[in-house]
Amino acid sequence: MDVRKPKYHQELLKDAIDSAMSYREFRELVSELAKNNGTTGPEQSEAYKNYTTLNDRRMKRWDKTLRIPDDHLDIIKHFDQKVYWLVITESWCGDAAPSLPVMNKIAEENENIALRIILRSDSPEVMDLFLTDGKQSIPKLVVLDQDYKAISTWGPLPTKAAEIAAAYKAEHGVLTAEFKEELQHWFNADKGKDVLLDLVELLTLKEVGDRS
Repeated sequence: MDVRKPKYHQELLKDAIDSAMSYREFRELVSELAKNNGTTGPEQSEAYKNYTTLNDRRMKRWDKTLRIPDDHLDIIKHFDQKVYWLVITESWCGDAAPSLPVMNKIAEENENIALRIILRSDSPEVMDLFLTDGKQSIPKLVVLDQDYKAISTWGPLPTKAAEIAAAYKAEHGVLTAEFKEELQHWFNADKGKDVLLDLVELLTLKEVGDRS
């Protein structure tokens, strides 16, 4: 079957939604993995296990401290289109730790938004439909309508962080481990504002668009 056919894409995405985790299930998975020195995906390296543990702590903090300003909350509450927010990620993905809690807070404020999460390692065919510059970059948020048609996408980074990363890569040729650590400090200082701004804008899109 030709994976380029839209009908096949929708069937694939429906299957992904049907098998996906809720945010709560994902958080329970990450916490259990962190407790048992584990990680998702085939690469069971110590680095990925450590990242999973770190992400568990970060998401716990974000879940407790994140607040949505009233102006954004008004837009979120008035969003009246039923959609799925399908997120492709892994437990070790550092860029997902500050983003997923924001997505969850938004979804909690509007029952029209159903947040679902799948692992990249479990869903390579889905991941390949939503590459970023030809790469399987995560986290990737795909907005689907009720017919499982992709409306828009977002990720792996919010707008300002993506600009910072692009400038660093242009100068140094690669995103180093030191830079990635600095980026996490930026996320902490930003307090989810850039992710929230992007996602609220995503709710206002009327046509297919890509915030990659």
